[in-house]
Amino acid sequence: MQAVVLAAGRGVRMGDLTNDSAKPMLKVNGKPILEYTLFNLPEEISEVIFVIGYKGDLIKSYFGDEWKGRKIKYVVQENLNGSAGALHQAKDFLEDKFLVLNGNDLYQRSDLEKFVNNEPSALLVKEIENPEKFGVVKTDDDGYLLEVIESGRPRDKNLNLVNIGAYLLNKKFFDYQLAKKSTEISEKEFGLPQTLATMAKDCKIKVEKAEFWQPLGYPEDISKAEKIISQFSSKLTQ
Repeated sequence: MQAVVLAAGRGVRMGDLTNDSAKPMLKVNGKPILEYTLFNLPEEISEVIFVIGYKGDLIKSYFGDEWKGRKIKYVVQENLNGSAGALHQAKDFLEDKFLVLNGNDLYQRSDLEKFVNNEPSALLVKEIENPEKFGVVKTDDDGYLLEVIESGRPRDKNLNLVNIGAYLLNKKFFDYQLAKKSTEISEKEFGLPQTLATMAKDCKIKVEKAEFWQPLGYPEDISKAEKIISQFSSKLTQ
């Protein structure tokens, strides 16, 4: 199976930390974020496709064409037009079933191992107490996707399933027109969750819950991640 890791963004919310580094190459306890991502991939993953952009050469020079037995390919997202736009850059290299991950976040291997046993299409969420700054999803009683509500949009206060940027898809995804994100700041971007919400109107999209997720969007998130990794090193590190 293949994994597509989205790693093209500038990471403007990280401020000066990304002046000389790709955001996914920022160090957490001495290792780039992406190294944790690759380490925690399930055994089923034999090839990784990095979608790179800003400072992408740093990623290529660090990981090369193979990392710990897994083949690595690189595709470039010249136009940073969102997560769905990024995935489209890898379209010609993909087989029928593949995992997609946000390269800026930390995931737990056991969550991903269970997740890849689903049939496409599926997305991974985390139940959190204060989801206001994140996009959330609404499901039916059987756990299938009904709606995606972006951060900053009106929502039911009881919705607390946060989209964590992990998807299990097949090439049927590319049959659908990409859906734009609706916020003013990102109205020129096409989102993976928004496109999945469109797909959900005529096919079932399973929503699975993760036990662990640590986003790395702001400088303060790095110190949070370092504490977590120190505490749970057996789950998140070599």
